[in-house]
Amino acid sequence: MGDMTCPFCNPPVEEIVLANDLCYARYDKFPVNPGHLLLIPFRHVAGFFEATDEEQAALLALVREAKDLLDERFHPDGYNIGVNVGTAAGQTVMHLHVHVIPRYAGDMEDPRGGVRGVIPERREY
Repeated sequence: MGDMTCPFCNPPVEEIVLANDLCYARYDKFPVNPGHLLLIPFRHVAGFFEATDEEQAALLALVREAKDLLDERFHPDGYNIGVNVGTAAGQTVMHLHVHVIPRYAGDMEDPRGGVRGVIPERREY
């Protein structure tokens, strides 16, 4: 199933930490913070807006499960949840994936602005 050249298609079973019928979660191989998860549809689909309503709902359900897992294993103080759609937004693997990034008090000097930091000079307002 999927694109044989895609790093998110055909995941090894041992990498899957959570799953439902349409999506799975695995730890990011280049984590921003300890516990950084990627939530990925099994079907090869490039971006969030190409995903079906069912896939989007399955991803959201997995976000909730991911939080429970990360709360138990890593005890973060907060979360950033994000999706890069297209190369202009920084997407490097053209298979939809949602980042669930645990945040820890003190992991950066001033976290205000959160996801607005994708354009650093516009993070503060």
